[in-house]
Amino acid sequence: MDQEELRRLEYQCIQDEPPWCRAACPLHVDARAFAGHMARGNWDEAWKVLRRTMPLPGILGRVCDAPCRDRCKRSEAGDPIEIGALERFCVSRPSPRQRIQPLPAKDSKVAVIGSGLSGLTAAWDLSGKGYPVEVFEPGPRPAARLLERYPGLLTEEIITAELALLERLGVAIHLDHPVDESDFIHACLDGFQAVFLSLDIADPSAWGLDADGNGRTVTDLPWRMTGRPGLFAGGADESPVRRAAEGRWAATSMDRFLQNVSLTAGREKEGPYETRLHTSLDRVDPLPAVPFSGPEGTYTLDEARAEASRCLQCECLECVKVCPFLERFKAYPRKYAREIYNNESIVMGTRQANKLINSCSLCGLCERVCPQDFAMQDLCLEVRRNMVRTGKMPPSAHEFALLDMEFSQSDRFFLARHEPGRENGSYVFFPGCQLSAVCPDQAVRVYDDLRKRIEGGVGLMLGCCGAPAHWAGREDAFAREADRFRRTWRDLGRPRVVAACSTCLLMIQENLPEVDAVSLWQVWSDIGPPECRFQPAGPLAVHDPCTTRGREDVRAAVRRILDAAGAPFEELDLGRDRTECCGFGGLMQSANPDLAREVAARRAARSGSDYLAYCAMCRDSLAGTGKRVVHLLDLFFPLAGADPAERPRIGWSERRENRARLKARLLREIWKEDFERMEAHQKIRLAIAPEVLEVLDRRRILIEDVRKVIHHAETSGDRLLHPETGRYKASFKPYQATFWVEYSLRDGGYEVHNAYAHRMEVVGGGRL
Repeated sequence: MDQEELRRLEYQCIQDEPPWCRAACPLHVDARAFAGHMARGNWDEAWKVLRRTMPLPGILGRVCDAPCRDRCKRSEAGDPIEIGALERFCVSRPSPRQRIQPLPAKDSKVAVIGSGLSGLTAAWDLSGKGYPVEVFEPGPRPAARLLERYPGLLTEEIITAELALLERLGVAIHLDHPVDESDFIHACLDGFQAVFLSLDIADPSAWGLDADGNGRTVTDLPWRMTGRPGLFAGGADESPVRRAAEGRWAATSMDRFLQNVSLTAGREKEGPYETRLHTSLDRVDPLPAVPFSGPEGTYTLDEARAEASRCLQCECLECVKVCPFLERFKAYPRKYAREIYNNESIVMGTRQANKLINSCSLCGLCERVCPQDFAMQDLCLEVRRNMVRTGKMPPSAHEFALLDMEFSQSDRFFLARHEPGRENGSYVFFPGCQLSAVCPDQAVRVYDDLRKRIEGGVGLMLGCCGAPAHWAGREDAFAREADRFRRTWRDLGRPRVVAACSTCLLMIQENLPEVDAVSLWQVWSDIGPPECRFQPAGPLAVHDPCTTRGREDVRAAVRRILDAAGAPFEELDLGRDRTECCGFGGLMQSANPDLAREVAARRAARSGSDYLAYCAMCRDSLAGTGKRVVHLLDLFFPLAGADPAERPRIGWSERRENRARLKARLLREIWKEDFERMEAHQKIRLAIAPEVLEVLDRRRILIEDVRKVIHHAETSGDRLLHPETGRYKASFKPYQATFWVEYSLRDGGYEVHNAYAHRMEVVGGGRL
């Protein structure tokens, strides 16, 4: 990822876009943060929010006309937030201590004509930048016009307190000056390097400023620069917050003018503008504004908190709301893009974002719910590929899944045959590695059914579609597996592939467009499903695999099958095109098992009904949480003597053994061939307690790996003996991981007590 791509991704995520209230405010006061503090009773923090962007908040906070109210998102579900009343309540409370530290004075002096809101704001901002500022007021009292305009809201004491802040910044206020006389005008333009004319006080025509056809003073809006160099003007608007904003814009222009830099660059969002923020109002109940009961239309303390609590705290986070992966890492796509960019840029040192990158299930739900179509899965997958290409991907990230794929493509499972008695066929059934691993008996029965009911011959192909390599970013390995699938398919005569797995179907259709592939469920929908042999007690909540996102044809076929079987079903609130991952996709289970369990548990909790899945891994992942869940095949080919919804999750070792046994069974029963090839370590007999089996499964240690360790130890003598327990401990490194097994002799075999794996190099070991 380069800088340009990073900027594109950061712009695409709109979470950091301001809420409508802030974008509509000419001063960009953060009304969302302000209301949040008010709702919690954090008055000092609310005060500080106003201070951050509001000049002289003791004055403006009382008279603000709250243009943000017209754009408040809450108005789409009830009344808008009474932000003006909340500001008045806040500034009526004692303000927290404020440290004012004047900056070293700059050489350029500026004059402000008039002590209205625009003039005082310009003086506030310019003095804060270090400019010596002198305010010239035509009347005998500063800010007298404000007192006249807002008699019920402002007092002499309030104005005096706020002006004292200006004086602490070094602002000098001069009273009783003839600001509209020519001598004074010339003196100001000659004696100061920049002058601001407050149009709510001074006469613009006396200063030689023209008016347009509507009587408005002509300035270079919004920069507030007049036709006279060094003279800026603003403050004629009826809105008090707009008058203050015009003073601020003028102060920015005066600062740039005095520094001889562009007056316009980077000011596109100065003043009100449109925000791209999206905030969903789903499940937001309409609420009316809290009525006033205080004097002169003010809130009491409890009323202020209640009104502030109606604020929606607008943000997007649509993706984070539905994705435990995005939620787990405590941020959102814009920030993740920056973390990933920094992670890729590291030459030496720890790459902190590796786990983030490898934990994504690549399901695409984030893109589906994002108003801007931000595809976090595409970003994570492309970065995985780049890390593999550049040698930055740690080998441990996806090794277990890649080794499992390697097993599925080995002679112990891979198989491609025409239907017995045929030299060609119109179809080939591809059950995939997971159905074969989880429920091999159903794979056999589906194949028998297809051979009976489809004309033209149905062959069989066992193996893996290559999804683990694709998910791991191993482009070279995935290309090899895709090419192998293509060659095998051609050797079979280019039959139509019937896939029982939605992931296999996706891999084939997206990467092998020349292969005609269809879902088993579409075939059954067309020819009718087999006889239904199991009826659930109640409606089943349909869980759609995430790899059917965008495949309404497959999802609809499943529902037609359920209707044909007379099996009642219901939809999950996040289903069909918005379905959630079960925790297996994208190799999440390999890279972040804890998160995968959380994802599965969250999905399982979406409904109290029993679930129906039509992906073998989805069914197993959900069952692993204790959820009652049946596979679609259970309705037609239930296993004898068991409630299909209670079938437990299958462990990793049993999955592998099931695949090997399935091939041997198919060759023996259908093609009448023997296939029994056992290596020396496979003949070792083991006794393993259930709790130890659970440890092995959690640590991704296969029973076959345990056998390899013991075989190596017993044939080489490389083992340690504990003299008190009589147990042996031995290690072996069959591939990149080193396995340690604690075992003892038992009845001509071995009892396994514990096992673990690591990637350390054990140097200097001796033979005992």
